[in-house]
Amino acid sequence: MKRVAILLFLLGLAGCTSVPEGVTPVTGFESERYLGSWYEIARFDHSFEEGLSRVTATYSKREDGGIRVLNKGYDAATGEWDEAEGKAYFVSDETTGHLKVSFFGPFYASYVIAELDKDNYQYSLVTGPDRSYLWILARQPTLSQDVLDELLSKAKSLGYATDEFIWVEHK
Repeated sequence: MKRVAILLFLLGLAGCTSVPEGVTPVTGFESERYLGSWYEIARFDHSFEEGLSRVTATYSKREDGGIRVLNKGYDAATGEWDEAEGKAYFVSDETTGHLKVSFFGPFYASYVIAELDKDNYQYSLVTGPDRSYLWILARQPTLSQDVLDELLSKAKSLGYATDEFIWVEHK
């Protein structure tokens, strides 16, 4: 019985690093170009980001070959900045935009780059292990309407409910 429980636990953890059905991570990914700061343009609602504005994610190399993740957002209700540091590692190879990220010990969740400006690395569309997670990220606090329309169209074609986006303020 103990072995079955351990197996189910491990399968549950593996499920958290999966890719949503029908979503393909970008290939030809270059992590060095992805490093640096990104602004959160839009996101689906989750308790870990509730009430936050001016949200950014900063990625840098870790000594162990992984990627350091620093998420930061402003909580207007408290007048304070909220910060979370995590670590990310590639699930398969470093040229596929599918990573597993952890903010809590040994527990990982998927970070799947479903769309990316491969020419300039100026915007990306990122999902988690299922369709309840979705972010639009950009190097600047705003994106042109043409790029937003393109990313919204991509997300809709993948089955995401884009009308549920929270549009993040960066004032």
